[in-house]
Amino acid sequence: MSSFRVNLEDDPPEGPRAAEPMFAAIREPKRRSKRPFIIAGGIVAAIVFVVFVGGFIYWQSLKGTPQYSLALLVDAAKRDDKAAMDQQIDIDAVVDDFVPQITTKAVEMYGKGVPPSIIEKLTRVALPILPAVKDRARAELPRVVRDRTERFGNVPFFAMVLGASQYLDIKVNGDTAIVTSKLADRPFDVKMKKNGDRWQIVGLKDDKLAT
Repeated sequence: MSSFRVNLEDDPPEGPRAAEPMFAAIREPKRRSKRPFIIAGGIVAAIVFVVFVGGFIYWQSLKGTPQYSLALLVDAAKRDDKAAMDQQIDIDAVVDDFVPQITTKAVEMYGKGVPPSIIEKLTRVALPILPAVKDRARAELPRVVRDRTERFGNVPFFAMVLGASQYLDIKVNGDTAIVTSKLADRPFDVKMKKNGDRWQIVGLKDDKLAT
């Protein structure tokens, strides 16, 4: 009688494998995280914001300086805005300060050897005409300012304020300031006094104008 044994330990023969897709070995690339770009963009935005705020604060601080008021005066003269110029200049104080310069120059040119007492009398005689002199000065002031600031005609307002140290020497002492031109062809000294949030011109020394 024949016997039949079943071997349970051997694995059954493998059948044919299913064909794999052609691009199975090609894996989909991992997507890069957008987080670094977001962080970098945030840093750039923060820097721009800080620069903007710092620039704004600095500009606001300049509005209380003599050079800002002088830039306002130059801008008003270019526009022939006499009302705006009157806010930047105390014309009475300027004329009162300037008349002695005219007298001194006149004495130097024509009064050599004249006794001081005669000069003093002539000065008193000129007092009644000071109101007319002030009116004349007020009318001529825009032209004088334009003439002295002609080279800045095309300079933007902010550039005049920020670049003032290039052409002006400004010395502030409390509520007064002395502004001296650094330009050899435009020499002048201006005395300014703080008036509220702005500075007003209260004195002018200009040898060329005095003669």
